[in-house]
Amino acid sequence: MILNQRVLARTTLDRQLLLTRSSLSALEAVERLVAVQGQDIDAPYIGLWSRLASFTQSDLAALLYGKQVVRGSLLRVTQHLVSADDYLWIRPLLQAMFSRRQGAWNRMMRDVDVEELTKLSREHLAGRTLTRSQLRDLLHERWPSADAAALGWSAQALVPVVHTPPNGIWGRRGATPFALAEEWLGRSLEAAPSVERLVVRYLAAFGPASVMDMQMWSGLTRLRSVVEEMPLLRKFHDIEGRVLYDLPDAPLAAEDVPAPVRFLPWFDNLVVAFHDRSRLMTADQRKAICVGAVIYPTFLVDGTVGGMWDLKNGVLTVEPFRPLPDGVMEELAVEGARLMAFAGVEEGSIAWLPPRSSTTI
Repeated sequence: MILNQRVLARTTLDRQLLLTRSSLSALEAVERLVAVQGQDIDAPYIGLWSRLASFTQSDLAALLYGKQVVRGSLLRVTQHLVSADDYLWIRPLLQAMFSRRQGAWNRMMRDVDVEELTKLSREHLAGRTLTRSQLRDLLHERWPSADAAALGWSAQALVPVVHTPPNGIWGRRGATPFALAEEWLGRSLEAAPSVERLVVRYLAAFGPASVMDMQMWSGLTRLRSVVEEMPLLRKFHDIEGRVLYDLPDAPLAAEDVPAPVRFLPWFDNLVVAFHDRSRLMTADQRKAICVGAVIYPTFLVDGTVGGMWDLKNGVLTVEPFRPLPDGVMEELAVEGARLMAFAGVEEGSIAWLPPRSSTTI
């Protein structure tokens, strides 16, 4: 069966809670999404606000302080918010990837024994929290000839750590405190988690998708043999002939189901979850949105990316990729006002930039 771009886009939006705002709790939504991108402190809050019918900043803050959700490096060794239950199996599943990334620092600390570095990092963190700079400086005392930054980043890769509140709280910037994940959560990490479990969770949140998509999202490699040996998965094809996998009982959305406008934050899950992002945006749009390691905030129109936005100093700047009908601009204005209210902007305004293209939607 061949799935066209509209079916793929709307199915993904449905699973991402972006067709209709969901009645799920914040914790349930975080688990539904597997892990919420958290490289920007405020982004997870806006991402959840766009997806949930009832969500406040204090909802997520309470989960972080209550240790039901944690912030730490996970998929692609980037910052995510994830439920405590999921952290316990996802983080050890990714350890080999973390260790490979850590190896890039070894040339800057040639005299450092990695096993001793891991052990000493745990000892320094035992029973307390430290910022990366504090941990780095302590390790540098043991290896003064090594690059201090390499020691700090290596410790974070070798030892499962989480960032404790107030890190991760809306509007809070500053030093990033570390705590040993198992101490913070009071539970042990799983010893041998299954990669198939991660594939199932990914497809539930983002499918149908290709093996390359799964690898792009997770940072893992060599998943093809794993996926091909999961006999219950359904197979589809996209219009380019790529094989897409999905869960056996996961519904597909109709291509004509309404897709309302939505504002997505920096690094949103939806934008970074695929190797082939054509279900959401054109190649030229991708170049504008995904610049190096940065993923800019976007808004959705009729199920695909319609442009980019930013909110600074009480002004919501909206830049469409193409001219928008008056009705769509009215929808964006209403949704933009709600976004500014959520962000605490009392007297905001909207600035419309000219479209990048002259082609009307």
